[in-house]
Amino acid sequence: MIRMFSKSMAGAMILAASMGGAAFAEPTKPECLAGAKPGGGFDLTCRLAANSLLATHEISKPMIVTYMDGGVGVVAYNHVISKRSHDPNLISAASSGSALLIAQGKFGKYDETAVRWLGALGADYGVLVVNASSPYKTLSDLVAAYKADPKSFAVGGGGAIGSQDWMKGSLLAKAAGQPPKEMRYVALEGGGAVLTALEGGHIKVGAGDAAEMVKHHAAGKVRILAVMSPERLPGELADVPTAKEQGFDIEWPIWRGFYVGKDVPDADYQWWVNAFEKLSKTPEFAREREERGLFEYTVLGADFEAQVKSDVSRYKTLASEFGL
Repeated sequence: MIRMFSKSMAGAMILAASMGGAAFAEPTKPECLAGAKPGGGFDLTCRLAANSLLATHEISKPMIVTYMDGGVGVVAYNHVISKRSHDPNLISAASSGSALLIAQGKFGKYDETAVRWLGALGADYGVLVVNASSPYKTLSDLVAAYKADPKSFAVGGGGAIGSQDWMKGSLLAKAAGQPPKEMRYVALEGGGAVLTALEGGHIKVGAGDAAEMVKHHAAGKVRILAVMSPERLPGELADVPTAKEQGFDIEWPIWRGFYVGKDVPDADYQWWVNAFEKLSKTPEFAREREERGLFEYTVLGADFEAQVKSDVSRYKTLASEFGL
């Protein structure tokens, strides 16, 4: 009986030790890799995690943010895969734009299965916007006019052909039954340039993001005709109908999320997932997300893995359909 009791106690102690190790597997040197220069979307994503994880005591040491410019995340993606595939301290910023580039084969020989996807902690949404003096009041108005005379429509976006803004414009062309590749697309340097071109009458339609356009819409400088979200967005965009409300099956979420190396151990991967789950329910995180112009969008762990794979598959279909 004494021997059996000792074995049971030993087993319980081992189990407790293993559970304790899993429960306290906090990274010793937390780091977030932003695959671009400071100040962009990847930097925003890393800062969102770094600030809120520390504020909510999910991590006890400040998270370092490092930068690796090149190919809108391509260089960083390849670096994680080749150099830091096992590193449990490192998370890397990603977005739906990353999935779009992967779908177009712009991440080189690596695809979406080359890393482990942790989760998305916020999103913006695509919008179609016109000048405040434009005769088009609804998305239906715009689609009908575009269908009647596509050559007269210059569509501007913050990126080259194949970028997210180009894809949003292409969805307009598709809705009008016109070839996206024949769209008169004007590639501009970011959302600010799109707004300037709209207000100056140099383009008729702007493809952009809700967070960039909302203040100008509220001020009456431009008119957002549709948000590419599943439901209406809150706040100053509550009066803007979704594309779906207006009869067009168009959605474009721009999620902000993270991945880790393919060979990070399961326990460490799960620590990050659990930390993000707890984080997402805190008021500190909600404030950080709002300050960065993001809307609520939390998808974690296996669900996020499935989301990314689904997005890449959808983008591949669209890229082929749009002649990319």
